[in-house]
Order: sequence, then C-alpha cells, then structure tokens
Amino acid sequence: MNISHFSQKITVFQGKQTPEEGTLVGYGAIIEGLELRMTFPEQLSLISDKRRSYSTENWKVFSSRAAFDDTLYKHLIFALKYEGINLLFFKKLFDNISVKDIMLLLQLEPTGQYSRKIWFLYEWLLEKQLDIKDLTIKNFVPLIDDKMQYTIKGTRASRYRIINNLPGNIDYCPLIFKTEKLETHINANISGKKNEFLNNIHKDVLQRAYSFLLLKDSKASFTIEGENPGNNRAKRWGKAIGQAGKKPLSIAELIRLQQIVIENNRFINMGLRKKGGFVGEHDRATGEPIPDHISAKKENLEQLLKGLIATNEALQDPTYDAVLAAATIAFGFVFIHPFVDGNGRLHRYIIHHILAKKEFTQQGVIFPVSSSILDHIDTYKTVLESYSHPLLDHIEWKETVDHNVEVTNNTIDLYRYFDATKQAEFLYDCVEDTLERVIPEEVTYLQNYDALKRYIDNHFEMPDKMVAILVRFLEQNNGVLSNRAKKEFSALNEEEINNIEANYKKIFFRS
Repeated sequence: MNISHFSQKITVFQGKQTPEEGTLVGYGAIIEGLELRMTFPEQLSLISDKRRSYSTENWKVFSSRAAFDDTLYKHLIFALKYEGINLLFFKKLFDNISVKDIMLLLQLEPTGQYSRKIWFLYEWLLEKQLDIKDLTIKNFVPLIDDKMQYTIKGTRASRYRIINNLPGNIDYCPLIFKTEKLETHINANISGKKNEFLNNIHKDVLQRAYSFLLLKDSKASFTIEGENPGNNRAKRWGKAIGQAGKKPLSIAELIRLQQIVIENNRFINMGLRKKGGFVGEHDRATGEPIPDHISAKKENLEQLLKGLIATNEALQDPTYDAVLAAATIAFGFVFIHPFVDGNGRLHRYIIHHILAKKEFTQQGVIFPVSSSILDHIDTYKTVLESYSHPLLDHIEWKETVDHNVEVTNNTIDLYRYFDATKQAEFLYDCVEDTLERVIPEEVTYLQNYDALKRYIDNHFEMPDKMVAILVRFLEQNNGVLSNRAKKEFSALNEEEINNIEANYKKIFFRS
C-alpha cells in the first residue's frame, strides 16, 4: 500500500467551497487518498499558504506553519491532535491496510502517545492483538482529548499506557464534539434554574400541569409520525411515558413498549425486524423503494441493541451530562430502526427515560420534549437527514419481491460509530425550550384558568363542566363569546357576558 502522497491543493472538495485555496490534510486527505467507504467528517482540515488560522462551519484552516511531511503517519498524528477521535475512520482504515503496514507505522515512534493511541484503537476495534510487548514505562495519556470531545472518566489500559475514556463500547460508541452551543447549554444549568421556578408553583397546579403535558407530549409524538390518535390511545402512551426511568432499558423492555405503541398489530410483525427496513417512499409506477434512510441489517440488530444498552449503562455515570447521554442513545436507536413500526415514538420515549433516570429534573418529573420537537419539526427532520442521507452512498442494496430493501454490504459500523454532535445540539435546544417555554406556558395557563374560575364561582356558582365549556368558547374567539356560545349560555344576560369577557381578557391577556 502507498503510505504517502495524500495532500492535495483544493478550492472545492466534495461539493464544498473552501474558504481559500489550501492543502487538504488529516482525515479528509486519507479518506480521499485511500478511497475509504465512509462519510467525510462534518468539518475538514486545510493548511493555508498564508500564516493565519481560523474556522468556518465546514473547515478548519491552519497556518502554513502547520505544514508537515505528506505521509500516512503524519496525517494520522495531525488528525488525532486537531480533529479528535473518529472511530468509523479508524475501523475503515484498519480494514483496508495489512498487519504489516500497521506494524511499520507503529515502529516509527513506538512509544509516542499518538502511536500508542493508534495501537490501542487497532486492537480495540479489530479485537486482535499485535505482536508487540506491553509497555512498562511512559505516563498514561487519555485516548480522547476532553477539550475536544465529551468523555467518561475511563479505565487504564496498561498494555498501551492509555486511559480508555471512550463513552461507549466496541458495539456502540457515537462521539460528540464540544461546541460553543453545547458548552453554553451545559454551563447555563437550565435544569437547576427551572427547578427554582417549579419550586415556587403550588404542587396541585404543578401536578395538573404535568398531567396535561404528558397527554400533550403523547399526542405530539404520534403527530410527528403522521398519526392522529384518539384520547384513549394517547393516554395509554402518556401513562407509559410517565413511568419512564423506572424500569431498566433492555431489548425485552423495548418490545414491551412497542406493544403499547402499536394498538392494532394484526398486520405488523412485532419485535425485532425479520427483514430489512427503510424510511421513505415507493415509486408510484413500479413500487421500487426510494429510501431517505436505510435501517441496520436484521442480522446486526441484537448486537447493536446490546451495545447501545451497555453504553447507556456506562453513561449513567453522574459526571456525564444527561442530555448528551439521551441524544447518544435515543438517536442511535432511531438510526438503527430495529422494529417494523413504533421506532420514532420509542426513540422519544428513550429521551424521557434517560433524562428521568439521570434525574435531570429534581422533582423527578418527565417533561414534554416531544411537544418542542413537534414545534421544531423541520429542524428535527434536517438533523435526522444529516446522518441518514450521506450514508446512502455507502449502503449497497437491492429491491426485494415485496418492494423492501435488502442490504448486501457490511454496514454495522455506520450505526455504531457516528458523530452525534448535531443531534445533541438539537436535543439540548428542545430541552431548553421545554423548560423555558412549554412548561411555564402550561403552568401559567392553569393559574389563569383557576383565577377565572374563582371569579365565575363567586358570581354564578356554575358547574365545573360548564365552566370548562365557557372557557373553551372564550379561547376559540379571542376572549369574546360567539353568537353560538351565547345561545349555549342563554341564562347569562348581556351585562354578565360583558363582565365575563372583560375578566377573561384581564386575566389571560395580561403581559
């Protein structure tokens, strides 16, 4: 294998305009040079001809002083130092080079920290041991730079003098980059601030608010899937959401939850898929699949889910952020898409489960993140597609007789090693929106409702059911009773109606 000549001068790469002419380096250069079958990192690295460094959304531009020899080893050192750990890249690299080549690489700087990281990753990812003696000297170095990516505390791997701080295991280990947005969210301690707000709310109002919000969240989760469930079905799923965090996550538990989601299973094979799967459309003329997303192969489902569940256990470490953990597990689940139906709702259930399990809200209350997701549905779809669409170029499939897809190449690594940064940022935005807007709006509504009800009770002694109907009429017409409503409440005279409308506006429209 040619282990040199990876750099190339570019102004456009993979359809992306570079901010200036420069030399492609690091992961991007190796993936291109070795034609590795994988998606390129979201941000690529470029060495400028000028002495300046800066970043854009898609590029990290380095000063000309960062230039280095154009060899595979030097590109790997650069990538590990400046681009973080990319597990999918290393798996694809090791699958495409010989043991002889990897040994030659590791002999260049046998005890250097980057050589040790490459050595560790080779044996960890391939589950093969190279003919190299254990190190007995050198300080331990963390595998992942925690200034660049989120990590767990980790364990010491004495053979390499490496601290394995990967937030996962060989069967499932997405990684999340530290971004300004995520750090701002985490440092804002939105959960703690909101608990101060919630602690000042009467428990009765808070309990009623969460009852309404759970139902609202359940309905929102169905609506995201294009369904309009009846109240009974929504309440049934809301009850399941309300119990999130109480039972350990397992394959059996996920199957139990699927049975709650799917009311009529006469036409659906329940449990883990026995066939391929995809999300998308069918050609109206031929029935040929037109995938937007291709699910993991049926043969890989159990291995992937066991890895996901084990990673979930590892992320219960109290030092690991709850929202990052929820994004890592929940989005991975929906990308794997292990069931014929119910994946989306279970994906959002997993968000509830992990946030509850990690006690993100001190009251132990599950909050309606699906409502916020529904309010930001276009961004949600974009975040899902940012993972799914690039993968389509690397998945080979053929149409089956029932117009499904059958994947013909090895794709398991695409579902266990991915960059979950965008998904984590989106989820944090929705969690903040839920805590800052959705919950307070519901609490405020109930407080206003109670205030109006007290006025009506004091003046009219109206039955509770009738009060609810009256308020609904007022809501529907911007605080004014329509002619139809006036007929319904014909017992009220004009002055009484005017007073009710005035009090409604005073209570509900106050700034």
